[in-house]
Amino acid sequence: MSLKSINPKQTLAWKKLQAHFDTIKDEHMSKWFSNNPNRPSEMSVEWDDFYLDFSKNRITSDTLSLLKDLAEEVQLKDAISQYFKGQKINKTEGRAVLHTALRAPKNAHVLFEGVDVIPDIYDVKNKIKQFSEAVISGDRKGFTNKVFTDVVNIGIGGSDLGPAMVVDALSYYGNHLKLHFVSNVDGDHVNEILKKLNPETTVFVIVSKTFTTQETLSNATTIKQWFLKNATQADIAKQFVAVSTNIEKVKAFGIDPQNIFPMRDWVGGRFSLWSAVGLSISLAVGFDHYQAMLKGAYKMDEHFKEAPFEQNIPTLLAMLSIWYNNFFKAESEAVIPYTQYLNQFATYLQQAIMESNGKSVDRNGQRVEYQTGNLIWGEPGTNSQHAFFQLIHQGTKLIPADFIGFAKSLHGNQDHQDKLMSNFFAQTEALLNGKSEAAVLKEGVATAVVPYKIFEGNRPTNTFLINQLTPESLGKLIAMYEHKIFVQGIVWNIYSYDQFGVELGKQLAGKILREFSEENKAEHDASTKNLIARYKSIR
Repeated sequence: MSLKSINPKQTLAWKKLQAHFDTIKDEHMSKWFSNNPNRPSEMSVEWDDFYLDFSKNRITSDTLSLLKDLAEEVQLKDAISQYFKGQKINKTEGRAVLHTALRAPKNAHVLFEGVDVIPDIYDVKNKIKQFSEAVISGDRKGFTNKVFTDVVNIGIGGSDLGPAMVVDALSYYGNHLKLHFVSNVDGDHVNEILKKLNPETTVFVIVSKTFTTQETLSNATTIKQWFLKNATQADIAKQFVAVSTNIEKVKAFGIDPQNIFPMRDWVGGRFSLWSAVGLSISLAVGFDHYQAMLKGAYKMDEHFKEAPFEQNIPTLLAMLSIWYNNFFKAESEAVIPYTQYLNQFATYLQQAIMESNGKSVDRNGQRVEYQTGNLIWGEPGTNSQHAFFQLIHQGTKLIPADFIGFAKSLHGNQDHQDKLMSNFFAQTEALLNGKSEAAVLKEGVATAVVPYKIFEGNRPTNTFLINQLTPESLGKLIAMYEHKIFVQGIVWNIYSYDQFGVELGKQLAGKILREFSEENKAEHDASTKNLIARYKSIR
């Protein structure tokens, strides 16, 4: 089976949505709230420890009905079934998309090419558990018999962003191990990390699906050379481990086969934190917390599969995003978590969303005639309020935003939490209602300044109120956005799970790198040729 190829613009629902958009595009949300005091209860979802209020969106019940019709016309339910059953929906690479299987319970059955993948998944999980517990407890020691104090994750893209974000987000649950992440091929980056480390007490986790990624192998080689200044080749087996599919290349690097944690071809890099790529997470917070995060993701998987459209959180988010992207022509979305623990969450979502749906060719191989993808950005509140909120409030661009807040703090300082959450609620209220000219005049503002203090409002937001930031709730949150990505890709009629767009620059970089040490020169445009020559003259 393969995904159906349906041009969304040719559907009846899309055409009806366009006509509907033309009738309501200039209406102010505040009027709808005045006319319908039940709007918040009608446009909210309460599920497990999540509460989603999507009433502050520029939609009516008719909008939701038409968005549901669109989802049905593009056969979303059939696509969801293929997604979870291991069909090769990543057609351009001939792969299934089964990161969801990585968080399924042990008694589940998920077939890929007729073989149940669950036993293999739990074999790898057991290996992660044993290794993590041995390092954390001190049973496993370094080459001088000292207990480990630090862990270095060496990877890039999904092999870095996911684990780094989660380790940061769950730092409250962390143990004594200090986690470090080396990703950029910038030599200054890796050397700054090495300055903080003792080779005798550090575990190195090299994460590369193919074990050919230039940045990762360059950093891993530099680190190995640094390590061997104090140790022997035989000592590598005690402190270097790898997460990869390429067993032979890992062995050639010098890593003991017993220290290889396998990955599978049906796990895309940007969704791989649920796989052995999550080894650094397990080391940072312990396997039980890591497993709780997977449990949360599985709960969201089940919700996504089973909940009807009106109560299906990922589907609602995706369809609202399409509403703004394709009808209001909004180009970006902000993600604003009101917790410093999610400091890297927007950065993580940038890769997950923009690498997945930044496509311009549909499932028929034809160029699309509508916008796909979203520019994703954001920072934690309240810091962001003192940075880019001016643009969201009074700028000329429409920027839908997701506000994510947690009712209970982790350290229990209620005074701080009340101040944080008062800002959380106030910002979405301000974005909804704005401030009228009459309200500004009542403040006694000078007439000449009045126009500058008017807020139009009518700026859309989703509000997530979650009980507390736990490993399980974080798992739900990440999986929620993963499924949003999937739904958008289905509606836009694109393949979300390849990433050929990252390859061209890498290929050209390889050619240019050879020019730095060889006389032969490749063909370049005049600008690039000039820049290369200038660099070579001062390097």
